[in-house]
Amino acid sequence: LYRALMDNDIVKLREISDYFYKTSGIYQRVCNYVATMYRYDWYVVPEVYKEGTKGEEIIKDLHKVLNFMDNSYISKICGEMALGVVKNGAYYGYLVPTSTGVIVQELPINYCRARYNVGNLPAVEFNMRFFDVAFPDTNYRMKVLNLFPEEFKKGYHAYKRNLLKDEYTGTSSGIISSEWRRRDESGWWQLDPDKTVKFSFPNGGNGAADLPLFINVIPAILDLDAAQDLDRRKQMQKLLKIVVQKLPLDKNGDLIFDVDEARDIHNNAVEMLKRAVGVDVLTTFTDVDSIDMSDKNTATSVDDLEKVERTVYNTFGVSQNLFNTDGNMSLEKSILNDEGAVRTLLLQFNVFFDRLTQACAANKKKYNFRLYMLETTQY
Repeated sequence: LYRALMDNDIVKLREISDYFYKTSGIYQRVCNYVATMYRYDWYVVPEVYKEGTKGEEIIKDLHKVLNFMDNSYISKICGEMALGVVKNGAYYGYLVPTSTGVIVQELPINYCRARYNVGNLPAVEFNMRFFDVAFPDTNYRMKVLNLFPEEFKKGYHAYKRNLLKDEYTGTSSGIISSEWRRRDESGWWQLDPDKTVKFSFPNGGNGAADLPLFINVIPAILDLDAAQDLDRRKQMQKLLKIVVQKLPLDKNGDLIFDVDEARDIHNNAVEMLKRAVGVDVLTTFTDVDSIDMSDKNTATSVDDLEKVERTVYNTFGVSQNLFNTDGNMSLEKSILNDEGAVRTLLLQFNVFFDRLTQACAANKKKYNFRLYMLETTQY
């Protein structure tokens, strides 16, 4: 993990993020919390350009637009795209033509990049090596390729005929791992900007820092796992008991029992306690004492595990009370800060769906439609 962070190995960091999303309850809940914080509620407003336009005409067209956007299930796909941004650092998608609603096909992020914009749209490039790597079998690869839009098939055939120019210019996506150096050398094909989308947090620009949002928190989660393991061992140790039977000595300090008798006494105690859980027997002629290494100077006991757990949430930048509320009055302000941090994603989704809505109007010289997203959250 630390090596991947130092080398800016974005592919490995995304693999690590995906692994912890599947295995760490804290990491998964925080990612889901950020991705689904906003409700992605929306509404459409008609804008009339020409006076005298009949209201019936506008309403009829408005119904078509609303049905089209309803069939797109905007709230659902926005939550899925937001989760992709949080977990992987960015989301790349391709618009599939349909007359009933918006369908965004997710593209494999490790084979996508966006180094510049065309207007206000990111110019998404796709590496055609994906089909060779993901589908080694030629027959199956061609079946899958036929399921993709025509643009991908055209780019793949150009790649196989070595007609694509080498686009490697250094660290195009902030990636310097050997795998990405090899992948950057050839195979890039620029897709139609009107049919592609890219969403990300503006944490570097030009795809240079499309890292998982909470990747730097994972070391703290590892520390928490280690602390929890240590705490479990401590709890198990507290359950253990040792029964000490000290055999007496006479006034001269000599043994009253011989070794065989002492062995029998020990074995009898072991037999009697063999069904007891966590109990051991010690038989000795010497004095036995225990040394407690715990600190008894503090008046109140401190839960060390709570301190480590609190560090994890502090590194996330979200309040621990979101998931384990204890009445802290600062929770409301913490939620507002989180909403402000995620707001940039909502604005990107707004621009994307507004662009699609404006393209739906039947008579753009007379009127058009605009889509707006409300800044409503689950709270």
